[in-house]
Amino acid sequence: MLDRTISLYRTSFTGLSSQTWLLSFVILINRSGTMVVPFMTLYLTGPTMQRSLSDAGTVMGLFGLGAIIGAYFGGKFTDRIGFHKVQLITLLGGGIMFIVLGQIRSFPLICLFTFLLSLVNEAFRPANSSAIAHYSKPENRTRSYSLNRLAINLGWAVGTSIGGIIASYNYELLFWVDGITNICAAFALFFFLKPSKEIHLDKKQNAIEIPSRSVYKDKVYLWFIFLLTLFAVCFFQLFTTIPKYFRDDLHLTERYIGLIMALNGLLIVILEMVLVYSLEGKRKNLIYISIGVAICAMAFFSLLLPGSGKMITLIMILIITLGEIIAMPFMASFWSNRCDEKNRGQYAALFTMAWGIGQTLGPYLSSHLVEATNFQVLFFVLGGILLFSSFGFWKLNKIS
Repeated sequence: MLDRTISLYRTSFTGLSSQTWLLSFVILINRSGTMVVPFMTLYLTGPTMQRSLSDAGTVMGLFGLGAIIGAYFGGKFTDRIGFHKVQLITLLGGGIMFIVLGQIRSFPLICLFTFLLSLVNEAFRPANSSAIAHYSKPENRTRSYSLNRLAINLGWAVGTSIGGIIASYNYELLFWVDGITNICAAFALFFFLKPSKEIHLDKKQNAIEIPSRSVYKDKVYLWFIFLLTLFAVCFFQLFTTIPKYFRDDLHLTERYIGLIMALNGLLIVILEMVLVYSLEGKRKNLIYISIGVAICAMAFFSLLLPGSGKMITLIMILIITLGEIIAMPFMASFWSNRCDEKNRGQYAALFTMAWGIGQTLGPYLSSHLVEATNFQVLFFVLGGILLFSSFGFWKLNKIS
């Protein structure tokens, strides 16, 4: 049994390109400093800034707005100058902006610089997604994205657990660590992963080949993006309004919140690659997405259960992690399988913009809903939206 398990783990990691591994290494460096976003709401509503939850929701909404605009231009520039240059520029720029934001105490300036930071930092995502698709093969593309997510979540586990400890002493240090790891990731990308020559060949070919279809004419993909946006609106509450509920209503410490959030990343690191390897190619991507989104709905409903705060948060994190593992790798694989080298930036941009809209609308609407009602109403609404989204993905599979 042990030998079979070890063999399964080994096989699930084989066959991926060296460039895919290097990209994941760069992401690991970057995400190991992920400390600002998961603790931003606590920082703004804590003793240092003393802002309201709706103010924090406004800031996180501006972060999402910046992500939308950054994703659009990130996709445009990816198609024009290549994913390598865009990744370098955005990692360096984002690193500098994180450090600057940590020095600001004026609320209007925090709003402005949060928007600018997100605009620069999130332009990285379409370029990175395009790079993964470029360096992978159709038969292992989902696993390539899963390896990238493994690196993200391993970094997330490190960043949030250490971030919780740092936040209990000094929130400003979070911005320094996040910024420095961004810059270190840029240097790692520059030295270890050289630009692909195939990008330039594709540009020459584009001059004589028939142009690819616009992403805006792909009706199935547009419906997919709409449903993905609904999912993102709900899912991002895990990193925005939910930590405040953990702290203020369940009376958990920042240190514990950091550790329980890190559990999410660790479980993904342990389970996702093997699970994706076992599932990939056996059913259509939209089937797995529908199942995973429905499980995430159950996670938010679980917050309505009675019991101790630590037990409730543990159950919630376990359920939402399972849903995330089943849904998200196949979301990435779905978009990358519908495009080609010439329009990949467009598809990646729209995919990233959906997450940005979720980051924008989610915190803003949820924070105002909580202030008008309570967290229990929020959890019921989020669960309901996710069930609707799950049904939408299942129906979309019938026409795709």
